[in-house]
Amino acid sequence: MKKIISLLIAILIFNTLLSAQQLKREMRAVWVATVANIDWPSQKNLTSKAQRDEMRQMLDQLAKNNINAIVLQIRPTADAFYPSALEPWSNWLTGKQGVKPNPYYDPLQFIIEEAHKRCIEVHVWLNPYRVTNSDRTDQLSKDNLYFKNKDIYVKYGGKTYFDPGMDETRAFLNRVVEDVVERYDIDAIHFDDYFYPYRVANEEFPDEATFRKYPRGFAPDQKNDWRRNNVNMVIAELQQTIKSLKPWVEFGVSPFGVWRNDNVDPKGSATRAGVQNYDDLYADILKWLREGTIDYVVPQLYWEIGKKVADYEVLVKWWSENSYGKNLYTGLYNSQLGAHEANQAWRNGNELVRQLHLNKRFPQIDGAVYFSAKTFIKNKQGLNDSLQNSFYKYPALCPVNRNIPGEASAQPQNIRVLKDGKDSFLLWDEVNEEGGCQIAYYVVYAFKGKKVGDMADPANILIRTTDNCIDLRDMDQKFRGNYTFVVTAINRYKHESTPTFGVTRRM
Repeated sequence: MKKIISLLIAILIFNTLLSAQQLKREMRAVWVATVANIDWPSQKNLTSKAQRDEMRQMLDQLAKNNINAIVLQIRPTADAFYPSALEPWSNWLTGKQGVKPNPYYDPLQFIIEEAHKRCIEVHVWLNPYRVTNSDRTDQLSKDNLYFKNKDIYVKYGGKTYFDPGMDETRAFLNRVVEDVVERYDIDAIHFDDYFYPYRVANEEFPDEATFRKYPRGFAPDQKNDWRRNNVNMVIAELQQTIKSLKPWVEFGVSPFGVWRNDNVDPKGSATRAGVQNYDDLYADILKWLREGTIDYVVPQLYWEIGKKVADYEVLVKWWSENSYGKNLYTGLYNSQLGAHEANQAWRNGNELVRQLHLNKRFPQIDGAVYFSAKTFIKNKQGLNDSLQNSFYKYPALCPVNRNIPGEASAQPQNIRVLKDGKDSFLLWDEVNEEGGCQIAYYVVYAFKGKKVGDMADPANILIRTTDNCIDLRDMDQKFRGNYTFVVTAINRYKHESTPTFGVTRRM
């Protein structure tokens, strides 16, 4: 399923039938969409202050839902939502490509700081090949690389793309990713389903000349394999680029929901989708999962349970059996809820609640990703209520990525409760990690009584915080009698430290 290019925020959800420890490690994130200004900014030419206010309000709403990650598109069409020496400012931000925000600020840095203050991860989403979303190259900035080296671009379906078969394309994309990872405190690099573009009727992607010039050992009748190899190479190279700079930064992909239909390949899913990753987008997702060149996968399972050509239940089972032990988050289509043009399943009741309940049957699923953020702001069909009262009732830690080695964080020290009249503060010493991998946040647990209880139970998480002091009066929980508190530290690898010794105080 094609979707408008966008900034995303993704919600990743653990299964409520799993162990308490797995429930505590529930990734929750939301896609925030940009092109056509779906989510943020809501329209072009907003003032810098209005943009910042919108983002704060959005993050506040997501925090109320106990969301713990956003997937934010920062490069929709070879442009930038941050100051870049490689690519121009995005027109989706300022109304004209190459024009910076006025008054000036760095949107990406701002969003990272605001999200991290709320203990929300930032996964930045880049589109690898698209340069324009129309045939209007005259709207590109005069500083756009397109005007400096047109040999690495092709026109297809009225749009302009980097030629995936060119070495220069891969090299430039690696430079863009290297620049972002090096300069910004991000948590992940993310690509969605747009690799080679979706097929255009009666039009062949114009890369025959590139194939003949740079066949790399592929025979004339192996162009499709050559195309897949182009994508395979850039995926593997990007993984190396990311890990060479910050090994804790994840590399994730959100592909179209069908790898291959089983009438084409017996290893495929029992579907009859009109588009297949392997054959149409030249994205061999299973190879990347098998070889570990991506760290997590978010298949876009944007269909309802029972849909004949692509049944959500069939696909969620198939991906659970074919994720090769990598972190798996299901991509959910919350924007479809209540839509007039949608099938009845999306208009009556809450299809997403049904899908979340279905996810409980598959322990391989580490979460779910929602497209897009706007639905949460509007609370379509009471989705926020379902999350806050059931699925996301308690805070959750982001899952440890099984493809990334890492060690536990250092332990916080010197936990104590200070009372000043009616005020009560819980404090501990800050943890300083070595090797450039800093603490992401702290987790405070509160147990009724004089003993430490079950730390795997998310109901005992009082708060996640980037501070080393909390005002107990600000907590929703009404403390009465004896309470025991412990604190842990979560590092950028998402590993949790040994807890502090419990401190008990009568409140």
